Amino acid sequence: MHTSISASQWGSPTASRRALLIHGLTMSSNSWEGVAQLLAAQGFFVVAPNLLGHTWRRGTDYRVSTLAEDLRPYFVMDTTYDIIIGHSLGGSVTLSLLPFLPKTKETTVILLDPALEITEERIKMSTNKHLKEVANVRAAEEHMAENHAWSRRDCVLRALGISMCDRTVIEGIFGHNKPWSFSGLLKNIPPNVKITVLASDPECGAICRLEHVPRDVERLDARVLTNIGHWIPYERPDAVIDVIPLPKAKL
Repeated sequence: MHTSISASQWGSPTASRRALLIHGLTMSSNSWEGVAQLLAAQGFFVVAPNLLGHTWRRGTDYRVSTLAEDLRPYFVMDTTYDIIIGHSLGGSVTLSLLPFLPKTKETTVILLDPALEITEERIKMSTNKHLKEVANVRAAEEHMAENHAWSRRDCVLRALGISMCDRTVIEGIFGHNKPWSFSGLLKNIPPNVKITVLASDPECGAICRLEHVPRDVERLDARVLTNIGHWIPYERPDAVIDVIPLPKAKL
């Protein structure tokens, strides 16, 4: 096992716009395939790192702040991004990246059902759920049977992400981040950053609740995607693209 950084890329490195995608727990950089392909088609160069603890990148400290610090190499040499998207655990990590962002670059941040606040009771439930997942990795066909809105590609990538995680990571992620509370990071948004929170429908298993998102904060917008579950990148990648400020077509 090793901790060398690894990532997936889409589009041309010479593209004028760049996007950074941060995946969730028991997922991987490849989990972004659907969203990344749409972004690349819009002229973005897309980079999706593999978080510490995932794709066999093991560590001993799984605090969200450590996961964010591990991504600092993606900001060296004044590297900037027009768009940064974080899903689930990746949403909390993305908020922890805000201090790394250049102060002069306008950046759009999109958080997809981010894990902002989790109660102790829900942490126990989530820990047990994820431990069962990594102990008994289900085939893509099983994911397809349960999630009719997912493509076969997404089901294959979901199974792959789980297979490259283990119980020490699950226990570390939940055990090293108590209490789980990251909504306060939304109260200090840099003046050059705009954040949009896309929360899943509470009736469909949402992790993020609108009450977790501070109100009356400048450059912060939040909305619920009705009838959409936690897996927004799989179920509605188009909804992600819809909130990205794309350049106007030249006349």
